[in-house]
Amino acid sequence: MITLFGLRQQQLLTLLLQNKEGLTVEDLSKGLGITDNAVRQHLMALQRDGIVARGETQSTGGRPEHLYGLTTAGQELFPRHYSWFAELLINSLREEQGTDALRERLGGMGKAVGRQVAARLAGVKDKRERIRALAGIMRELGYQSESIDPAKEKWPAIEATNCVFHNLAKCYPEVCHFDLAMMSEVVGCDVVHDECMVRGGHVCRFKFKELR
Repeated sequence: MITLFGLRQQQLLTLLLQNKEGLTVEDLSKGLGITDNAVRQHLMALQRDGIVARGETQSTGGRPEHLYGLTTAGQELFPRHYSWFAELLINSLREEQGTDALRERLGGMGKAVGRQVAARLAGVKDKRERIRALAGIMRELGYQSESIDPAKEKWPAIEATNCVFHNLAKCYPEVCHFDLAMMSEVVGCDVVHDECMVRGGHVCRFKFKELR
């Protein structure tokens, strides 16, 4: 999120968002009211993080200057409110086809994503390692997740301290079947939703069991 950056960098990123064709160091310096050197320092840090990229050159009457613009990752820092649309779709499905059909549809979607994730882990055969690798991939998807080793359990579990679908899942608990199906497809085990934040838990904990 853009709020994770300092105020000056937020202002710089906002200028680049408003100017899709890109801006030069001089443009940014004038827009922000800071020196060219200060702009370059911010750009260097943002380029290193993959948020800003240097693009084409622009003739200024003197030495050509590079244009800077947001990368895809930089554009994604700005809020995009998809949740209302997802809620509209899920509500429509549940009203038209019923709860069981909605659960089945979300499970199917989870399996499809799980197959994509499993392809990334094709070389990881050990289930313990697959579970640990899955926790890392889930972090890429926005979960604050890690693998843990519960006592007396054969396999590691995955704990997430956030739920990327939390507000949606409060209204439509069937959404959790997406996560369960995705994880089951990746690891090749049944998945037990041992603790759930939507149901009042402190974390979402997923345990893995042998397929029945």
